Amino acid sequence: MRAFLQRPRALRLPIHSFTVRSSVRNMGSTTTGVLYALTVATSPNRPAPEDALKKSHHAESGFRNPWERRLTGKANVPDTTGPTVTVRKPDFLPTRDTQKLRATWLGHACYYVEFPGGLRVLFDPVLEKHCGPYGWLGPKRFTDAPCEIKDIPLIDAVVISHNHYDHLSHPGVTEIAKLHPNCHFFVPLGNKSWFHSCGIRNVTELDWWDERDITLSPSNTEESQIEVGGKAAARPADIRARLGFLPCQHVTARTPFDRYKTLWGSWSVESGGSKGEDDHDPKYDYAICPAFKQVGEFRGPFDLGLIPIGAYAPRHIWSPAHADPHDAVNIFQDTKCKNALGMHWGTWVLTEEDVLEPPEKLKTALKTLGLPEKGVFDVCEIGESREY
Repeated sequence: MRAFLQRPRALRLPIHSFTVRSSVRNMGSTTTGVLYALTVATSPNRPAPEDALKKSHHAESGFRNPWERRLTGKANVPDTTGPTVTVRKPDFLPTRDTQKLRATWLGHACYYVEFPGGLRVLFDPVLEKHCGPYGWLGPKRFTDAPCEIKDIPLIDAVVISHNHYDHLSHPGVTEIAKLHPNCHFFVPLGNKSWFHSCGIRNVTELDWWDERDITLSPSNTEESQIEVGGKAAARPADIRARLGFLPCQHVTARTPFDRYKTLWGSWSVESGGSKGEDDHDPKYDYAICPAFKQVGEFRGPFDLGLIPIGAYAPRHIWSPAHADPHDAVNIFQDTKCKNALGMHWGTWVLTEEDVLEPPEKLKTALKTLGLPEKGVFDVCEIGESREY
């Protein structure tokens, strides 16, 4: 084989040419074949993206992925400079006497719901400054908590959707158990042992589509004792409710080693003639999760849905885990909610959308799907109560 460089007269572009003498071996004999010349030339320019000339994938001492992402410090970092979301002091009812379903947003995914007839339920209580494994670790609130646990007068049941730190707080649940010793905790499968390790014994685990009938029996103290399973004797003053655990698509973990070890889901609560549904961190699209239409068919309709509208950007990363406002409106329709309030926004920066973007996108989604922009699926201020 012999190789050499040459520049043909007919071409002006630089060309590298290699002449190769081909030998063919057949049954022990060698035959000399045709001589070929391979040439390499710079191709004529073709269309390319504008950033192709920037060579942004070239680093000082090598190469890199040029696309902006949070880990490289190039992702969108939402501006939390105030004013952002208004925070007000909650106006909790002093007694159990209420004729309407009343929901108070305490920030992020935490709602305090007062049912007609007297039941008081707290959803995903996390009121600390940081959501993380330690008091100083994890995202920090950019809006203050509207109150402290001790400010909530009555808590009959605490409902936990899953074990992520922005939904389940060790200081929060232990303080509730201390201040409200008769409070009962309802959790997804796999979480009871964690609560027991915290010294909390009033815990009921549920699987998807499980339901429990609960009865609050009056006692001589201000707290009422919850009994699960409908075993308490029926008396006129008893408060009764049905609580169910429902499917949605998400993920769980509190450490790098316990991913998918505990269940996640949504909740329904029926009491005093009202029915509420609480969807936490659901994935809806890509592909469409069928659970929401099943919930609407088998458990709906609901007087009120508490539906996430934030922590969704960028979609190619977060669509398998979190709904965006358009997804939220689809969930609202699929689950057959008469009204809804948004949540899972306005408290911690968890993803890349601007902090005030979710309510604006919610209005756009409602309009796109032919629904009123106000009065059906709303957002409220942190600490504000709405009645239905």
